[in-house]
Amino acid sequence: MADDELVPQPDDAPDDQPDKDWQAEAAKWKALARKHEKAAKDNADAARRLADIEESGKSEQERFAEARRAAEDRAAAAERESARLRVALKKGLTETQARRLVGDSEDDLEADADELLASFAPAGGEPDTELPRRPRERLRPGARPAAEPEETDPTKLAEAVPRSAF
Repeated sequence: MADDELVPQPDDAPDDQPDKDWQAEAAKWKALARKHEKAAKDNADAARRLADIEESGKSEQERFAEARRAAEDRAAAAERESARLRVALKKGLTETQARRLVGDSEDDLEADADELLASFAPAGGEPDTELPRRPRERLRPGARPAAEPEETDPTKLAEAVPRSAF
């Protein structure tokens, strides 16, 4: 298979000429795409077969050593996460703050937690120990007016209502 077959060559005719067969051009590109897809699939199959051959070529001891290394890596990651969570719990950090802790040992993590807490401390130096209170509500009933009406006699109130002369 030559390289000229894989790379489409530009046509000599400009694209805006009406005599160009667009359907033939689309069919050409579609065939080229299918050809490349087939080559990629063949390459993926070959890579999978090569990995299987390499895996079968390993001795049992090599496979066990590889599995052991993977297990040790997972165990180390779990221990680091456990130490981070222990320090966060001890220092009273939130989950978001606990994710930001950095260090290799618990002492390093505790020092980082202290720095993190100091950065969130109030500017006055002393922590604000008083809990915020809920604001007192000033509720007024909507059914009762704020002030008593000046006139309460119904007949006088009826006379005060303007009437239209029909």
